[in-house]
Parts: sequence; C-alpha cells; structure tokens
Amino acid sequence: MERTFFTPKEARYPNNQSNGHYQLEMQSTNQPQSSHTSTSRSSDSGEPCGDGKWASKLLRECARAITEKDSAKIHHLLWMLNELASPYGDCDQKLASYFLQALFCKATESGQRCFKTLTSVAEKSHSFDSARKLILKFQEVSPWTTFGHVASNGAILEALEGESKLHIIDISDTLCTQWPTLLEALATRNDETPHLKLTVVVTASIVRSVMKEISQRMEKFARLMGVPFEFNVISGLNSLGELTKEALGVLEDEAIAVNCIGALRKIEVEERGDVVRMLRSLHPRVVTVVEEEADFSSFKNDFVKCFEECLRFYTLYFEMLEESFVPTSNERLMLERECSRSMVRVLACEDEKGHDGDCERRERGSQWSERLKEAFSPVGFSDDCVDDVKALLKRYRTGWSHVLTQGDDSSGIYLTWKDEAVVWASAWKP
Repeated sequence: MERTFFTPKEARYPNNQSNGHYQLEMQSTNQPQSSHTSTSRSSDSGEPCGDGKWASKLLRECARAITEKDSAKIHHLLWMLNELASPYGDCDQKLASYFLQALFCKATESGQRCFKTLTSVAEKSHSFDSARKLILKFQEVSPWTTFGHVASNGAILEALEGESKLHIIDISDTLCTQWPTLLEALATRNDETPHLKLTVVVTASIVRSVMKEISQRMEKFARLMGVPFEFNVISGLNSLGELTKEALGVLEDEAIAVNCIGALRKIEVEERGDVVRMLRSLHPRVVTVVEEEADFSSFKNDFVKCFEECLRFYTLYFEMLEESFVPTSNERLMLERECSRSMVRVLACEDEKGHDGDCERRERGSQWSERLKEAFSPVGFSDDCVDDVKALLKRYRTGWSHVLTQGDDSSGIYLTWKDEAVVWASAWKP
C-alpha cells in the first residue's frame, strides 16, 4: 500500500492520554455489599451516538477501504474524518476523533509506535491524586465499575464466611478500590475478626507507580477498621501469563479467594486456558471474574468484523458517558481519551509475541464461561448479593439494570445500560 497519508489533527500522539478505566476509591463507603444477553444495536436507533449517524458510516467505509487496500479511498475518508472529528464536539465527533487515530495507525502500519507513545505519555502524566479523583467521580455517576465490586465482594464474603485466615489474590485493574467496603464487612462480622492477607498482582508499569500510596492507605484503613491485615504486591511481570503459584505465597491454612476484574482480557488469548488451570491449582474457595461485555477475539483475523465490534462497544460506552456526565466535565473527557490506547492496540497492532503492553482482546461472558468451566463450576449469586446489586443501581439515573443468566449456556449476572449488556460478573469454585 502506498503510504501518503497525513497525520490527523488531535490524533498525533496526545500528551494527556491515560490508562484505561482507572478506579481509585480508597475510603469511599458508598457501596453496599438465562440466556445470553443480547448486545446488538439497531443501525437506525436514532439515539445519541447511535449507529445511524455520520461518524459510524464514515468509519465503517474507511475500515472496509483499509481491508481492500484502496489507497485513494482511504486517503479521502481519512481526510473527511479529520475535517469533521473533534474530541471536544458532540458524540459523533468524539467517536470519529478517537477511531480516526486507530484507523490512521492501521493504514500506515504505525500502530505499535503509536501505542508505545501513548503508553509512555500516560505513565508520565499519571498520579495517585488524579486517578483517585477521576475514579471517584466515575463511580459517583455510573455503576460501570462499582457493579463488579459489589457482586464480587458479596461472593467472596459468603465463600470465606467463618474462616479465620483469609488470603485474597487480587488480579485486577481496580487499584484496590473495592476493598474498603469488604474490610468494613469483615470488621462487623459476628464471629472473631479474621486476619486478611491481600496480594495484589500488578503488570502495568503505570499501576506500579501508585502502589506504594495505595498500600499505605489500605494499611491505615485496615487499622481503623480493626482488621489484622497484610498487604503484598507482586510486580515485575511482563504479563499475567508469567504468574505462578509459587510467586503468590499461598499457605496451607489460608482460605483463598481469587478476584479477577478486567484482568483476564489482558492475557494473550492462547495463554488463557493455562492461566485458568493455574488458578485452579491454588484450590481457592471462590474465583470472581468481571469483564466488559465485548468480543474482540473471535474476529481478530477479520479486521472489518473486529472494527464493527469495537465501534459497537465504544459507541455504547461513549453514549453512557454522555448521559452520565455534564457536557463540560473534564472527567468525561479523560475517560474518553483513555479509550484511545485500547482502540489502537486492538485495531492497529499485530498480535505478536513479545509485544509491549497488555492484550486487549475482550470476550463475552458466554465465552469466558466456556473457558472457566474447563476448570471450575459456576456459583450462583445469592439473593442477598443480588439485592445489594439492586440497591446499588437504584442510586443512579434510570437506564441501568441487571440480568441474571438462565440455563447452562452462560453463568453470572450482567449489568445492562438501556437493555444492552455492558459488564458481566461471575463466581466460580473448583
């Protein structure tokens, strides 16, 4: 392909990108403890950010032109998108702006360089205070992250009830935001307060930079709650596929729970089965898994289909942000910008072994269920846990709901936004 493309405005390598969906609510106390849900969207919905608008049409045309290697059409469509897109405009302009960068990188085969630059810039601009402020605000206006916290905490507390030595292995991207409410629950147990060891597994360097601050705050909060507490961090891993049972320091007299929120998708698709089997070797009482509801893995060799799924998912996400935040919200802008690295990683980076950065190949709840059933059995969420989820959703604007799965095809509970499944939560036992 002849590479005569321009560098898009606002899509060069922005200097204020940050990592995806940081969640940092260190001492917030605002959390309480079927068949597969459809995620298809009508192309003529007419809703904000809907698929019937100009951005989706132009972006799809551009994706097809890239697949067909039609240089003239690619150049024309990129130029049109560049003229119309803006990260500060309406929802169509925002989607066009962020997808334009990924399409430009795909067309010019510059995805890996762009991804490394975005990651480097995000690391330099990241701080504990900024991440905490962003996530607290996100949790205030949307249950996108708190839904998984509440469901997982409920399953963990029930599985570990009555045990005196608890070991929670936190393999997630939540930055410990879900644990203050669990510590409160442990402190108010009717029996003797148990000893809690929390082992946090970290792969992203951007997260390592704030773990010292998080550790201090967690230890301080545990003392305040009167819970005997030990905090460990495992870092230095290039990917979760390198994690071993030995590194986790599991003891025979500990009751183990493994918490995976937004983590399994970061494992290379080919390594996911091995990681699931490693988790089973820990003999945990429960494994909680929370993932966003999208499929970026089935079509990784079909660019147009993969692009369609990315567009569907991020249109839904941007629509949710648009209706959750005021138009002038800086937090909304930051959350939107965080999507750019995932878009570039999925759409413009070849999945080569040794590639820098986590994998971003999301899978749907039904797909994760099939993987997990090879080593675990599903644990249904109790009525108390479901009631906690319902209570959480009542705190937000209308449009949010939950769906419990039925039958053997899938497991867990879905968070839905306007009847579209967006997040899947589940619990498993050996």
